[in-house]
Amino acid sequence: MDSDTPVVPPLAALALAVVAVSTSAILIRWSRAPSSVAAFYRVLFTTLLLAPVAVVRYREAFARLSMRDWLVAASSGLALAAHFAAWFESLEWTSVAASVTLVQTQPVFVALGAAWLLEERLNRRIVVGIGVALAGSVLLSVGDLLSGGAFAGSNPLYGDALALVGALAAAGYVLAGRSLRQRLPLIPYVIVVYTVSAIGLLVWTVGQGASLGPYPPREWMLFLAMAVGPGIFGHTVVNWALAHVESSVVSVTLVGEPVGSTLLALLLLGEVPPAMTAVGGVVVLVGIVLTARARPNP
Repeated sequence: MDSDTPVVPPLAALALAVVAVSTSAILIRWSRAPSSVAAFYRVLFTTLLLAPVAVVRYREAFARLSMRDWLVAASSGLALAAHFAAWFESLEWTSVAASVTLVQTQPVFVALGAAWLLEERLNRRIVVGIGVALAGSVLLSVGDLLSGGAFAGSNPLYGDALALVGALAAAGYVLAGRSLRQRLPLIPYVIVVYTVSAIGLLVWTVGQGASLGPYPPREWMLFLAMAVGPGIFGHTVVNWALAHVESSVVSVTLVGEPVGSTLLALLLLGEVPPAMTAVGGVVVLVGIVLTARARPNP
């Protein structure tokens, strides 16, 4: 999958990935299992589905990993676990539109983290993009609050805050694993990161006292759907695309997820976002695009 001449056009693969990840929030909402359990099984099943390919084709890649590589991968995996734990829980408290839009502010936090940790310069366009995204986040949260909870969830501000924590953790996942992903083929990279993430989510789930089973067949089908759709055809394809397309293009393309998720929530869940929430969401997406397009490609 890491060939210099990909069989599948990268932009077509990204379009498929956006559709796949757009289903994630809907599948989570349909599940009646605790959010931590759903997050754990999503990552676990994604790992198990990819493991045979890793064992058969990439044994030497694992053998070449240094201790530092393992530590970097572990850090990336724990950040990914925190992302899933926060975001899955966010959907318990706020609207799909708000949660998915806010969790996609990851490029804003990546830009800030790169400036702080990697000493990347924040140019004027990045600062403007960050400012626009933050202003949109405020509008979105105020819109949720003023809606009276009709479609905003039982505690929208708490849910919105969790979505932002999820975005911050996702930025940590990207920053921690960026150098390793450039040196390691896709499948070994995601296997190591997903395995650590699954372990982190398992500890979190057990620590909360949530039951790992038994669950009815419907729940297991939803867990599997989360792994196959958003997991493999979504985020794993996005990771593959990063080897063939500029990171700024990938970040901008993923802005389609909140749009797709909001439309699916409207059609399948009957969630109609309040006017101010919708306006705030659009402003956030504009800020994400401005930030992503202004950043240099790694």
